[in-house]
Amino acid sequence: MKALVGGGEAKYRLVKNAEVPSPRGGKMLIHVYAVALNPADAKMADYSTTEGAIGGHDFAGVVVRLGEDVDRDRFKEGDRVLATTIGLSPTDRTTGAFAEYALAFDHLACKIPDSMSFEDACPMGVSIGTAGLALFQTLRLPMPDKDSATPSSASPPIPVLVSGGATSTGTMAIQLLKCAGLTPIATCSPANNALCTSLGAAACFDYRSPTCGADIRAWTNSGLAHVLDCVTDAATMEMCYEAIGTSLADGGPAAYVAIDPLSTRVQYTRRDVRADWVMVYSLLGEPLPLPGVYGRPDSAADRAFGARLFELVEALIAQGRVKGHPVEVRPGGLEAVLGGIGELRMGNVRAKKLVYSLV
Repeated sequence: MKALVGGGEAKYRLVKNAEVPSPRGGKMLIHVYAVALNPADAKMADYSTTEGAIGGHDFAGVVVRLGEDVDRDRFKEGDRVLATTIGLSPTDRTTGAFAEYALAFDHLACKIPDSMSFEDACPMGVSIGTAGLALFQTLRLPMPDKDSATPSSASPPIPVLVSGGATSTGTMAIQLLKCAGLTPIATCSPANNALCTSLGAAACFDYRSPTCGADIRAWTNSGLAHVLDCVTDAATMEMCYEAIGTSLADGGPAAYVAIDPLSTRVQYTRRDVRADWVMVYSLLGEPLPLPGVYGRPDSAADRAFGARLFELVEALIAQGRVKGHPVEVRPGGLEAVLGGIGELRMGNVRAKKLVYSLV
């Protein structure tokens, strides 16, 4: 089969004779119909390239074979699914998404309805995992009820700030918070206000405004206690810290979670804020020996949470309560993916996902 594999020196290379992987325990073989790009596709190649390992994290397609231990009450051959995986893996070179056939972890996949295209579905996996892990594991917020299309409303409303609301993780977080009956508010460019409010944001704030943090604190009456930062640099962390209230109703510490390592310079400016960061790879439930702070141990708890999360989101998608990020579908298949990764490195992709059809 064709596949994009690590080529060394921050590069990928296209091969046409890669072996079709065999689905071992807990994995499914998927005929890939569409793939989506993530910033991690560039970062992994730049900092942790595994020579010959298949790249890519997000894909959608049709189940062609089930491995041992796959939950056959949930999945069967012929199911249309979206899934997330790890590309350029240092432990298993067969797990990437950028191929004509890819392996899906059954606990990090969900079925998609016939009304949803593979192109719209394929960017959702990483954002589901990242947003869910941050909101419901790290921030300890209540999860939505998959059996009720009407979320219970928190009284009084609980505001949750999503910094970078127009990112793919941001739009997923806004929707999950809305489904849980919480009150998402977002920072974004004014050009993306309509996108964020259409998905459930109660208010949007211009992240470029020097008063952004103060404006959020005023809007929340100094009651903001939960923040997800989908941008995660020192400037956004400072803004989020400024937005967090100082006299919280329950008297407990506020919580801030990011999707990249924290700026320690900012982190310790407020001892009343519990700060942490997450990586979606922890949901694999397997040890991941990446360099420095990016490595992850095996975690049965995170694996179990991932299974619960993706089953929940499968129901929310079927009910029409969650949808994917805006996409730009590009022609050219796997051969064209390299150009898109170059655009990610240049920072030229905003408020959309680059998607490539393979079938």
